Amino acid sequence: MSHTAHIPSHRKPRQRASKSALRAGVAGGVLSTIAVAGAAGPAQAEPVTQTIEMPTITSGLSTAVAASAQATQQVALDLETQAREDAAAESAAKKAKKAKAEAVRKAEAEKKAEAAAKARAEAEAKERAERASRTAERTTLSAPSSSSSGNSASAPASSSAPSSSSNATGSAAAIVAFAKAQVGDAYVSGGTGPNAWDCSGLVQAAYRTVGIDLPRVSQSQSTAGTQVSLDNLQPGDILYWGGAGSAYHVAIYVGDGQFVGAQNSSTGTVQRSMDYDRPSGAVRVL
Repeated sequence: MSHTAHIPSHRKPRQRASKSALRAGVAGGVLSTIAVAGAAGPAQAEPVTQTIEMPTITSGLSTAVAASAQATQQVALDLETQAREDAAAESAAKKAKKAKAEAVRKAEAEKKAEAAAKARAEAEAKERAERASRTAERTTLSAPSSSSSGNSASAPASSSAPSSSSNATGSAAAIVAFAKAQVGDAYVSGGTGPNAWDCSGLVQAAYRTVGIDLPRVSQSQSTAGTQVSLDNLQPGDILYWGGAGSAYHVAIYVGDGQFVGAQNSSTGTVQRSMDYDRPSGAVRVL
């Protein structure tokens, strides 16, 4: 017997086909599991991608931006509206201030006009009172008596015209009386009475009382009679200012160096000294 007959053999036994198949099956199963897991990995990531939904986030952001822009626009509109309101208020204030100043100006103008009207009314009333007084004192002039002529030295004399109204007789006395009766009447351009006159209208009316028709205007009246010196005047003579034939004003000499004339709108019809406004010449119609 061989000396190695009782020593166990170290040779691996052959694997059985069943075990090999089992091991192959297990290995295949493992590999299949790994393959399934690998295949399942991407499938599990897909819901994450769908959950993010970036378009939804972008839409919300656009809405927020639009709302912010709308709010900014509203603020701008509010500021513009406020600016317009402020400008309108300022314009209204300026207009109110201007209107107030205009009202004050008008009130002052009306006050001045009222004061002027009051002063004018008082002056007219005073002139009419003087006229009434002169009318009351007016008497029919007649030829002086011998006694009055003896006292003629007591009557005042004018160096430029020595004649006196007390010496007026007849038509001259009537003309002088009429002229004096109109003292205090108003002056109106073109006026021919009975309470308003211009210069030539008064002279024409005075002469008409004695039946003498004179031309209507002062230019013609200054040549309607005989030219006389201012040193040789008689009551009733016509005084004129300016040249003969081109006179711009006329009046009636009433004696004592005085004349009566419708002067202007400020004074009306007055009796004045010849020294007040020296005439250029005179004519005698009577």
